[in-house]
Amino acid sequence: MLYKKLAELYEELDSTSKRLEKTEILSKFFRYLPESDRETLYLLLGNIYPEYSKKKIGISNQLTIKAISKATGINDKEIVKEWKSIGDLGKVGELLTKHKKQSTLASHVLTTQKVLENLRKLPELEGKGTVDKKLSLIVELFTSASPIEAKYLIRTLIGDLRIGIQESTIKEAMASAFFDKDKEAAKELEYAIDKANDLAEVFDIAKKGKLKDLDKISLEVGKPIKVMLAQKVKTIEEGFNALGKPCAIEYKYDGFRLLIHKKGNEVILFTRRLENVTKQFPEVVDYVKKYVEGNSFILDSEAVGFDEKTKIYKPFQSISQRIRRKYDIEKLQKELPVEVNVFDIIYYNSKSLIDEPFEKRNALIKKIVHNQKYKIISAKQIITDSKEKAEDFYKRALKDNQEGIMMKSLKALYKPGRRVGYMLKMKPEERDLDLVIVGAEYGTGKRSGWLSSFILACRDSKTGKFLEIGKMGTGIKEKEEEGMSFHELTEKVKPLIIEEKGKTVKIKPRIVLSITYQEIQKSPNYSSGFALRFPRFTSLRPDRSPNDISTLEEIKKDFSSQKRNYKYG
Repeated sequence: MLYKKLAELYEELDSTSKRLEKTEILSKFFRYLPESDRETLYLLLGNIYPEYSKKKIGISNQLTIKAISKATGINDKEIVKEWKSIGDLGKVGELLTKHKKQSTLASHVLTTQKVLENLRKLPELEGKGTVDKKLSLIVELFTSASPIEAKYLIRTLIGDLRIGIQESTIKEAMASAFFDKDKEAAKELEYAIDKANDLAEVFDIAKKGKLKDLDKISLEVGKPIKVMLAQKVKTIEEGFNALGKPCAIEYKYDGFRLLIHKKGNEVILFTRRLENVTKQFPEVVDYVKKYVEGNSFILDSEAVGFDEKTKIYKPFQSISQRIRRKYDIEKLQKELPVEVNVFDIIYYNSKSLIDEPFEKRNALIKKIVHNQKYKIISAKQIITDSKEKAEDFYKRALKDNQEGIMMKSLKALYKPGRRVGYMLKMKPEERDLDLVIVGAEYGTGKRSGWLSSFILACRDSKTGKFLEIGKMGTGIKEKEEEGMSFHELTEKVKPLIIEEKGKTVKIKPRIVLSITYQEIQKSPNYSSGFALRFPRFTSLRPDRSPNDISTLEEIKKDFSSQKRNYKYG
């Protein structure tokens, strides 16, 4: 398939903000997309592989600017000047490609296959001369690119496609293209995507129009899937009303999600962001092999840090560095040990369990996990219909330094990647959200040279857009030894800058933070329509992706309940 056709599709999708129109545009495209070009679906989301793949493009703005310069013969400084003026590196590339000085005798017509081939080589390169090799692969594409192709090649490289498409839009477009907008077909497609975590694989089957063949897609050990997420409740009573009685009540651990895959003697560990962290937690691999029965399985769990001497559980911030650190592993094992708390199982001995009720999955966990405190245990749990027992259990969870409790319906199926109404979380009244950084401002005085005021965003689950909800600068420290510092956060954010205007910068939405706040207010100043009063940084969440952050719907719900409390005292 010609890459120009895909670039024209991007342009058409970018021309409308209406979800239904985007779905219809994609639907027409899918009808004529041959199965041989099915991997084009990855490019629609700015990827080069299925979402579960750890191989990402990972190209910086600086390297992209060098490639534009080399392909067009235009000086780096001129490119940066245009970028600061326009604010979109893709549009800069489009403009400069129209006037490029370099000869294009060696250029060829670009295909999506060629684009994928070159981009897939980028994450494979390492060692001496890597930068030059990457530059060469990118320049080869730019040399052959028309202005519109250059625009979207650049946006793909820097991870900022800007066409307003998400996985759910693609699912709806497939239902429209191949099953005449059948609602049941849309559900089946969603279920298949949840299991496969691979849009191209699902497209392959959907294109043939055989809905029943989607059932052939199953979970695979070693291939990560998105975890099931919980909704919030404020009281035990609210939880019982939503779930029915009795229900399972478990600790809500103050740790990070860990999906444990085992097949034969191989154990692989994934975070909720689908990142492979097996090398970072060798002790967990040992625990799984020694204390969990079964030849093959996928367990859902939470890893919690604790103090080796006092055995007191630590907050997430204390162990978060273990997720990213790829060296000094043995030292970190001793300094920051973790206990794995298993609370669900979704695959066992060659059989998927996601369609089995939670009470059956729960019974299996208790049978196969041989509890070893401070190593691996089944999650602390009671099954009750008593409000008093539930409240006592909640108090015990808080006393054990955990975040609160989870309430689960005993009849619930496992729904990967979705916030479901039959798994609920309850924490103390302190208001908190997970938000993503989308902008920042440079500080003055002591904070000169650092980004010191960070613009935060929630996510609109319907459109996938990130909507601003306020600025945050408190909770971050002046000195690194005191906690997360302005300097440290600035260094994490700088490579993600996509636009600069004076002291203000726009940031690729990648870094997730946990934030507490005093109140939500209506505000015309932010795209969400709301603003947080006194937002305060509490921790970085490297284990969470921008797709996991608090949604606009949750913000609206919290705002409404907050207003109700105020009105009635």
